[in-house]
Amino acid sequence: MKFLSNSRQFHKALAPWVFLPLFISSITGLLYRISKDLLGYSREQVHWLMSLHEGEWLGENGELIYVILNSLGVLWMLITGFQMFSKTISFTKKVTKGESKG
Repeated sequence: MKFLSNSRQFHKALAPWVFLPLFISSITGLLYRISKDLLGYSREQVHWLMSLHEGEWLGENGELIYVILNSLGVLWMLITGFQMFSKTISFTKKVTKGESKG
């Protein structure tokens, strides 16, 4: 249970740092797809959205770091979020004092 408590603290500490990059990536990815596929804009017309989405504006090294950190942020938030969720949802019946498992 110590790990769960620590992961909750890490989740809470990391969430503000990953929110903005993940929000930007999700919104720009969505807008890019909608603009290109549904609204008929060309790839060149909406390339600026993909540049924001991938962190291209940070330069070659910055883009790589941005994508890696975004990916790790998503994975960390999913893992720790699932741990917190599974802790709140009991999959087994809890036994109270005086009751038997049988």
